Amino acid sequence: MYTQELPIRRIDHIRFFVGNARQSAYFYRNAFGFEVVAYAGLETGVRHEAAYLLRQGDIHFVLASPLRADHPDNHRLLIHGDSVQDIAFEVDDVEAAYQAALAKGATSAKEPTYHEDEEGVYVHAAIHTYGDTIHSFVNRDRYRGLFAPGFKPLDPERYSPRTFHPVGFKSIDHIVGNVELGQMDRWVHFYEEVLGFKQLISFDDKDISTEYTALMSKVVQGGQGRIKFPLNEPAPGRKRSQVEEFLEFYGGPGVQHIALSTDDIISTVRALRHNDVSFLHVPDTYYEMLPARVGQIEEDLHELALLGILVDRDDEGYLLQIFTKPVEDRPTLFFEVIQRHGSQSFGKGNFKALFEAIEREQALRGTL
Repeated sequence: MYTQELPIRRIDHIRFFVGNARQSAYFYRNAFGFEVVAYAGLETGVRHEAAYLLRQGDIHFVLASPLRADHPDNHRLLIHGDSVQDIAFEVDDVEAAYQAALAKGATSAKEPTYHEDEEGVYVHAAIHTYGDTIHSFVNRDRYRGLFAPGFKPLDPERYSPRTFHPVGFKSIDHIVGNVELGQMDRWVHFYEEVLGFKQLISFDDKDISTEYTALMSKVVQGGQGRIKFPLNEPAPGRKRSQVEEFLEFYGGPGVQHIALSTDDIISTVRALRHNDVSFLHVPDTYYEMLPARVGQIEEDLHELALLGILVDRDDEGYLLQIFTKPVEDRPTLFFEVIQRHGSQSFGKGNFKALFEAIEREQALRGTL
């Protein structure tokens, strides 16, 4: 049955719930080149948490942490560690989107709420998705402020705008969720039925496997093609897969990685490496076979090999991508850097090399 797509404009922001928002903001600023532009906390009249708004290109991260022992989300830190709590959508009408989602089977996480200050009205509601991740619906058409009530422009004494250096990220390309064995189709159905997304592509364990592990993945797309969510589940293998490792250390389903796009991946990766961001490593033999597999590309293969950037081609063009190691001690959240030259796929030709690289890291952790 065809379900009409909800009128989602874009991904508005990603909210992370973390143990120390100020330190996390410093990390994302200095390592990933995000500008810290606003703050909410005790000084702005917010009593229960501190939050920082970070921006680079069209990407907005909110990093929030509790100020009190009775914060309702404190359990997240015990179960997940620092993690993605909310993938928020900007919509035309919050109440309409919320009611439509509930009518199609969604579970409420927050009823529509109107937050008002001297800058206008900010409207917000939320529904549950996999695990305890939520999707907020937000609208600030009647809000003139920087982000939302409670947020104020950051005092330059905290993070001087003169000393931050963006690395060239432009937008969120896709966000990947890991779910339990047997649950992938359930959540694909959720996005299709509740939000009107369409399945874009699927990969089975023959596409995504190595000698030891395998997983299955389906990609749903919405927001008139602007939002892409791959959903992974483990597949039977000889050893424990990366998805199983994630589910164990995350404590259930959640966001595995966020892909950030750039128009110049070589410059971006150079800057990230200069900032001490660690990436997965693929063997040199990967690049020996690359010209025959992907054909002519604009970038210099020697430079790609030095930086560890992967390449794949489909019928529409090619893409370049690279994956960080986990950004915290738990082997959970990591980031992908991606540049597209026409290709709209997800690097199927790189799956084997990528997953073998992840397995080498798992072996070092003793979790393979």
